Amino acid sequence: MTGSRAREVTRVLLQLAGAEVVGAVGFRPKRADMPVDRQRERAKRVRRALETLGPFYVKVGQMLSTRPDMIPPVMIEELENLHDKVAITPFSDFEPVLEEDLGANWRSMFKEIETDQPLGAASLAQVYRVKLKNGRDAVVKIQRPGIKPVMLSDMKLLKRVGRRIGKMAPDFNAVIDIEAMLTVIFGAMEPELDFTLEAENMEEARDACEEFEHITVPEVIFATPRVLIQSMAPGKSIAMVDRDEFSQQEREAIGRDLMAFLFQGYFTRRMFHADPHPGNVFVAPGEKATIIDWGMVGRLDRRLSMIILLVFLNIAQTDGPGVAKAWIELGRATPRADIQAFGSDIAGFIPKVVGASMENMNFGVTLSTLLQFATKRGIRTTPIAAIMGKSFANLEGSVRYLAPELRLVDVFEDEVKDILMSLVRETLSPEHAARVAMEQMIAVSTAPEQARSILRDLSNREFVLQVGSAEVKRSLAQDRADKRSRAMRRTLIGVAGAAILYDRSRRLHPR
Repeated sequence: MTGSRAREVTRVLLQLAGAEVVGAVGFRPKRADMPVDRQRERAKRVRRALETLGPFYVKVGQMLSTRPDMIPPVMIEELENLHDKVAITPFSDFEPVLEEDLGANWRSMFKEIETDQPLGAASLAQVYRVKLKNGRDAVVKIQRPGIKPVMLSDMKLLKRVGRRIGKMAPDFNAVIDIEAMLTVIFGAMEPELDFTLEAENMEEARDACEEFEHITVPEVIFATPRVLIQSMAPGKSIAMVDRDEFSQQEREAIGRDLMAFLFQGYFTRRMFHADPHPGNVFVAPGEKATIIDWGMVGRLDRRLSMIILLVFLNIAQTDGPGVAKAWIELGRATPRADIQAFGSDIAGFIPKVVGASMENMNFGVTLSTLLQFATKRGIRTTPIAAIMGKSFANLEGSVRYLAPELRLVDVFEDEVKDILMSLVRETLSPEHAARVAMEQMIAVSTAPEQARSILRDLSNREFVLQVGSAEVKRSLAQDRADKRSRAMRRTLIGVAGAAILYDRSRRLHPR
């Protein structure tokens, strides 16, 4: 990256972060006296600058638009209008990529290739319709020449800018954890720079779709780091279809499967589509809905997935205190945290969002609002929550075009028993039991040496108890985490049992 570009990028990002982000969460005085029209004009300038800087910054801006805890409303409204604007590049510019990745005789792989007009054009790639040698319709996605090193350089620069912002505003960084947030965003974007990773995501998701009757994922035909050939998705964007072309039963079945697929991704597979906006969901009457573009995905570890499930369960049961307690487990309370006020915020908010249809409720916004409450009260939340909020908000927007009458809570309650039973089976699996046993064996084997070390220190009068040391704090924190994990496993097993009893009761005594 040239020095001039680095300076321009740094200027834009510091303008966004310094003027908007830090003030938004209350660590510095807000510019409340600035007229709204001036705020809007400044927001437009930032949005245009991000679009000018390129695809990476467009995606970062889109992610920031899901963080009401960081960005004020005027800026969010403008960042939601960010688009990956790019002029269509002649196909001849992509031919060297095809030759390098597929070989000099790459044309022999296709019977036809429509090079005059791409199906889609973005800053990272262009997509073309092709016909394979066997006559099957497909698409080929080709990465723009030289885009990967530019993206990697931008990521490196943004990390430096993030560290600088953290030093400028340590209190802000304690709650937001900029470095962790960037790590999550970069990890989610990695497959967009290597199509073999996107292909692996597609194959994993396609296998998961087999248990669903009304959704699927394109088949990967061939993949290299810069070229991806996949089956053609039938139909068109879910935002462009006429609902009347579908029966009510088909509309609702597709909508339910789309939401159930995402729930399963969160809580059982722990891999989910991070950007299922309407342009990435194709539908046609009598066909399965197809979820395309698996370049940006989110991944969860087991503990986070279980905690987020508790958040969902408590929301479904209108349990505000339960939501607050589970949400704090997603991160940690900083020294400035006001846990009581956070609980009051949640208790007043949750009853307003439960029971609404898709037309009247946006669950992605609900997650973003919880995130906003947490940040306001000094509670750090894992950055994956923002990715999930974006994912859910986009999927809800997609489903709303086809089946707005669906109630999200109903779909969740239908899925939760299977999700819980899957978690119970995982907890009781031989693999999990072996891991727990190994952890206990390691703890037992190291205990005598730790005891001998303490006795040696005592005999040499070198033993000093430093309660405030980082090591002791980490040890205590790990003990608390282990206790929470054990308690959570017991809770989930208990809830699973309750879910089974509830399901049996409902079948024996139908309404």
